[in-house]
Amino acid sequence: MPMPHRRPLASLIVLCSTLGALHGPAFAADTPVDAHAGRLKTVRGEVQLQDAQGAGTPARVGDVVNARQRIVTGAQSGASVVLRDGTTFVIGPQSSFDLQTFHYDSRTHDGSVIGRLARGTLRMVTGLIGKATPEAVRIDTPTATIGIRGTDFIVSADETL
Repeated sequence: MPMPHRRPLASLIVLCSTLGALHGPAFAADTPVDAHAGRLKTVRGEVQLQDAQGAGTPARVGDVVNARQRIVTGAQSGASVVLRDGTTFVIGPQSSFDLQTFHYDSRTHDGSVIGRLARGTLRMVTGLIGKATPEAVRIDTPTATIGIRGTDFIVSADETL
């Protein structure tokens, strides 16, 4: 004769395991679900991805771009990056662009994008973050900070100023 308490206990264990599995993604939302901010969509000429310590590797289409990375382009070179919220950066020749901060919640479209153009040219088309919360998007240059209120702009910076 089966023990009546085993079945409810087994059901409780299965139920707790299932709830734990279902809540796993909710807990993971506190940490980055996707560690990357975006990917390189185009690369032309000499383009380097540099980490926070300054170590660089040649950039290739499809490479992951993370916050706290620098994209450096040579003469006659350029690159474009598409972030997870759809924000697009087109980096021109002889440029140095740091993606300083990128946070994005794909459910609420909340987040922030902060970049720094040390030199060169940059075209930016804002994605979902800029459309939902324009004040959460900012580009710094050596001489100014640009708060984004539109969705498409071009900026040029010369570090010799």
